[in-house]
Amino acid sequence: MKTINKIEETLARLTLEEKALLCSGSGSWHLRGIEHAGIPEIQICDGPHGLRRQNETGGGAALAKSDPATCFPTAAALASSWNRQLLYLVGSAIAEECIASDVSVILGPGANIKRSPLCGRNFEYYSEDPFLSGELAASQIIGTQEKGIGTSLKHYAANNQEYLRMTIDALVDERALHEIYLSGFERAVKQAEPWTVMCAYNSLNGDFASENHHLLTELLREDWGFKGGLVTDWGACNDRVKGLEAGQDIEMPWSGDENTNEIVRAVNEGRLKEELLDQAVERVLELIFRSDEQKKSFTVKTDILEINHKIAAEAAAECIILLKNTGSVLPLSPDDKILVCGAFARKPRYQGAGSSRINPSKLTLFMEEIRKSYPEAVFSEGYSGNSPNVDDKLISEAVIKAGDADKIIVTAGLPDEFESEGFDRSHLNLPESHNRLISELVKTGKPVIVCLSNGGPVEMPWNGDVQAVVECYLAGQAGAEALVNILTGKVNPSGKLAETFPVKLSDSPCYEYFPGGPRQVEYRESIYVGYRYYTTAGVIPLYPFGHGLSYTDFSYEKLSVTAVDTAGHEYQVKVRIKNTGTFYGRETVQLYIKPPESFADRPEIELKGFEKAGLAPGEEAELVMNLDDRSFAYYSAEKGRWLTVAGTYEIHIGASSEDIRLKTRIEIGGEEQESPTAEPDIYSRLKNRPEAVHSISTSDFEKRYCRPLPENILPLQINRNTTLTDFTRTLAGKLFMIAVNKMSGSVDEIDENSAGMYDAMIKEMPLRGLAFLGGDILNLAMVDALVEMGNGRFFRGLFRLIKAFLKNR
Repeated sequence: MKTINKIEETLARLTLEEKALLCSGSGSWHLRGIEHAGIPEIQICDGPHGLRRQNETGGGAALAKSDPATCFPTAAALASSWNRQLLYLVGSAIAEECIASDVSVILGPGANIKRSPLCGRNFEYYSEDPFLSGELAASQIIGTQEKGIGTSLKHYAANNQEYLRMTIDALVDERALHEIYLSGFERAVKQAEPWTVMCAYNSLNGDFASENHHLLTELLREDWGFKGGLVTDWGACNDRVKGLEAGQDIEMPWSGDENTNEIVRAVNEGRLKEELLDQAVERVLELIFRSDEQKKSFTVKTDILEINHKIAAEAAAECIILLKNTGSVLPLSPDDKILVCGAFARKPRYQGAGSSRINPSKLTLFMEEIRKSYPEAVFSEGYSGNSPNVDDKLISEAVIKAGDADKIIVTAGLPDEFESEGFDRSHLNLPESHNRLISELVKTGKPVIVCLSNGGPVEMPWNGDVQAVVECYLAGQAGAEALVNILTGKVNPSGKLAETFPVKLSDSPCYEYFPGGPRQVEYRESIYVGYRYYTTAGVIPLYPFGHGLSYTDFSYEKLSVTAVDTAGHEYQVKVRIKNTGTFYGRETVQLYIKPPESFADRPEIELKGFEKAGLAPGEEAELVMNLDDRSFAYYSAEKGRWLTVAGTYEIHIGASSEDIRLKTRIEIGGEEQESPTAEPDIYSRLKNRPEAVHSISTSDFEKRYCRPLPENILPLQINRNTTLTDFTRTLAGKLFMIAVNKMSGSVDEIDENSAGMYDAMIKEMPLRGLAFLGGDILNLAMVDALVEMGNGRFFRGLFRLIKAFLKNR
């Protein structure tokens, strides 16, 4: 009540212009304060796997180096833990550093679905599965917010690629949208109540995410009960007034006076109800006051970075996945003679490039860590730094040194330039220099252990020839010591894949439809994402969803299902597991549901529960998982709601999506099936026909999409959403691009590892984005002048550009 009264009193003291100002940031990293009204300015910073704190304003500085902070494992790695408690702990640890740095809101976590293994930002996202993604996101959010630090769940929604991410229109059918791309966000919102949600750059079914009323108000606020603030991704604001009407609250970053003035004009002219503006301002004030009050109740230990480094090491160890271990070559024996090959052992790849890049408080190196256990371990570079080119001399040196080794450890993976925010991968290959090194070392006949550092799946042409494969993902600043603990057996690996590793890229379900362009990307594979496709179509992956080995063994037994409320479809599932081996270990038990046959096509199985337990040799435990109505339902586009069909459902308990240990059946009451004409027949014929998903016709997808597809062509006229690349095809664009680097901020301050992102961002940025990148140099009035110049009214536009420039100064 105290906060509500304070907000009402504050709102009453504000002028229309001040209310409009509060709906956009102050510079790049602050929410605006108004001193006379008692509104403090608060700081927000990038995340999500650590604190990226910067004080600079302006566009270029958004990619500049940041203050030292703990670099925890990225989301792709954290998800491999399948451990809600670990995500809570990491979220809490990040919050402590936010408090120490006077940061109020951290931008994360990212809960976007891994539609394609090529998405350049997949390392920032948890999983291909919305249930797992939503559960882990909720845990990390709760861990952060319980310390009085806000989070920003992102990027809402259907932001599943980097290519043309600021302008692309994602065409997603209602079933896929609700079952795959929204349900993880829904779960996180309902369980954790994030203080803010961040709108994505892209359009969704014709409307920008930042001004999509159905997405922001009807679903997020009205259906899911979200009470927090809605903030745009940096530069994602398109139409400011339409955004406010849709439910968007905060435009980030500050883009100059134009949008603020437009809000004021819209209210004065009756185009925008002032009550809608007041609602947005109330949510902004709630965020600012809540943060300002709650932060004061927490204190931080002076040695927080040292404490958090230890947490980062523990987290990384639980995230690392043992994919293969032929002949129990791992763990290493104390008397093994070790050869370590690969430049990553001395210059590691431990995080992704782009806005999430952390300046680590410290960084452990694999070669230094392995020599603590094996002082005589030999190193051979094998390949040259980040270069994909084969260096025969380096490989020959490695092969020669292998003669004296008992076991060979190869550190390999993807360099920064292979994957980053801002651009997508074009293939799943490792650098040829890495593949050739591994292949040549295999020929020596010595056991080869490949340790991978990468943000997403890779093809492994040597997989059948090496003895062990260890997937580290991007394991953070303490990943090296965690990996050594895994290899030596000090820690038993317990990570499991949160995404499918295909044998080859063409096996992936959206292979024919990713990344689309020039105007739109069509999600023709619909609900068949990740393991939902592989298990249904009968495609054998390289490594399946949920897979991960251990140095011990676990038995599964005594599966039981008890009805709690049959009317509400609530059931309790119990299973006992036992450690039957000789190592202490952690096992993640996965619960999948197989639906009955129906007219509506359904995936073969879907994840609906998981629990993780740590057991000593001989120890056993009973794990309990709960099911509710949504566990059995699918989204009916025909009825516009979730629907549970009556029938026999199978409960599958497994160690992965392909390793099912126990099964049972239950009868579920529900509604009648839909009519046979409600779904296009091609999707129901997908079972055991992998080629079908790659040949979804336009007419079949239109049936699924429930409307005609728009033309996938760009408008002839230049507009605010024309990319800089397309703009440069005009005379005005060619002249303008000569000066772009000078107008785009502090380019020299950009982290060298983010250079690829910056280059891609500039090429694919819409013209309106220049107002965000340019800071005080360029505003939306100047952008409109450029649009006029690009459309053939060169001198008229030039006059407007000069006039706007002089006014801005």
